[in-house]
Amino acid sequence: MTRCAFAIVAAGLVAGCVPSPENYETAPVTVPTEAGNVVCQLYTPRRVVWDRSIDRPASMSVGQADAICKAEGERQKAAR
Repeated sequence: MTRCAFAIVAAGLVAGCVPSPENYETAPVTVPTEAGNVVCQLYTPRRVVWDRSIDRPASMSVGQADAICKAEGERQKAAR
């Protein structure tokens, strides 16, 4: 019983340490494309994995828009 309680407490402490993307948001960035503008929510330059689209042209899929935003995050990361 003690091991179980310890495991639950330990898991709770570790879960509380997981960073939330909202804490790292930057101002939205607009990326022009041939299909239209994609608005990206970028995060800290070291966390490109969270970068995503928050607005896109109707003709573009979410996956395509997100890929554009990740590429923009990588571009900005390399420029630093």
